Amino acid sequence: MLKRLLFTLAFVVLAAPAALAADTLQMDCNAIYPASNFHTQGAENFAEKVKEYTDGSVLITVHSGGSLGFKGPELLKAIKDGTLPMSDILMGVVSGSDEIFGLTTIPMLVNSYDEAMEFYQTAKPYYDKACERWNQKLLYAAPWPPSGLHTKNPVEKVEDLSGLKIRTYDKNGAEFLKRAGASPQSLPWGEVYTALSTGLIEAVLTSATSGQDGKFWEVLNHFTEANYSYPLNMMTINLDYWNALTPEQQEAVLKAAAETEQEQWAASEQSVVDSTAALAENGMVVSEMTPELAESLKKIAGEMREEMKAQSGEDFNAVLDAFSK
Repeated sequence: MLKRLLFTLAFVVLAAPAALAADTLQMDCNAIYPASNFHTQGAENFAEKVKEYTDGSVLITVHSGGSLGFKGPELLKAIKDGTLPMSDILMGVVSGSDEIFGLTTIPMLVNSYDEAMEFYQTAKPYYDKACERWNQKLLYAAPWPPSGLHTKNPVEKVEDLSGLKIRTYDKNGAEFLKRAGASPQSLPWGEVYTALSTGLIEAVLTSATSGQDGKFWEVLNHFTEANYSYPLNMMTINLDYWNALTPEQQEAVLKAAAETEQEQWAASEQSVVDSTAALAENGMVVSEMTPELAESLKKIAGEMREEMKAQSGEDFNAVLDAFSK
């Protein structure tokens, strides 16, 4: 019954993939972020391309803002089970389900979009393998702009983070902030603004784009460009749905995915410019890290990376080793 509420398939159930492939397939796609966010806009663009390239035989409806009720760590399982046919997923949020997805938020590993793309290409075969383990296929992935610190007061040295209640988006960020002396907090995105307004949290580790989405200038005053990480969002599809497509439909979907991925990387880079400007225009002070702060945080990041390598599995380390060569 739940599945019927979440999506509609024309003339079929999943137990009959041959029949499913012969007819129009309609799928709901979960999107965590609001319709104004470029990741959600990318999902909408992908859906339009799929409709065009399949001549309307595959129709995807994107539901923004987590309106289907799925918002984070449970997404891999929801797609694996077929509860959701498709979803946009922040990789770091599901690293508790599969450690390989934690690669994307290793602190201060990459320092530019070119390096982020190189790292993604190095890791992609392992992301593909992990998605297959979870009964899904990775269609495309694209980065957030680099994460920074949104705070009420300036952050000029690591001591300024002492005891600060900072919302972060995954366990890597939580460990990093803890080592920096802060008090990391885990909250769904939809609760962040209210938490800032009421003092439940005092700061947020996230991108300028998210700061613009959240209108942080109404409750915070500073954004420090920490270049913490370039977290990836991935679009995946349940393998039962994927295998129900004809070869021609699959080829069309992959064409749409490849184009969307390229466009989303460009959109992410442009979003840095646009969202940083928006923060400043609305009164936030935007600044780079001081040399003192950068030195302290990079030291913490380096120590974390070495410990993560010692504690992680073969695939995780294979990516890091290949990227460092």
